[in-house]
Amino acid sequence: MSSELKYTKNTQLENLHARYTGTGNADITKYEWNTHQHRDTYASIVGHPPLLQYSALADGESIGRAKFEMTERMLQPCGPPPPRDDD
Repeated sequence: MSSELKYTKNTQLENLHARYTGTGNADITKYEWNTHQHRDTYASIVGHPPLLQYSALADGESIGRAKFEMTERMLQPCGPPPPRDDD
């Protein structure tokens, strides 16, 4: 692999990480990864009306209530963050 091609791939990867925070990197924790996955799932369900209608029907709630609850769950979808080990 030429150094120019390697540089281009690294630059593209850095741009991807800067644009989409949920793509992760080598230093991301399991908690952060799970949080990104849950938020992406909730955002997708809220952003696609048929999925939101299905979820509301399955839960026996109104569409507005289901949307509100999923939006609220996006704040801390995996609970509070674990304590950090400061080295």
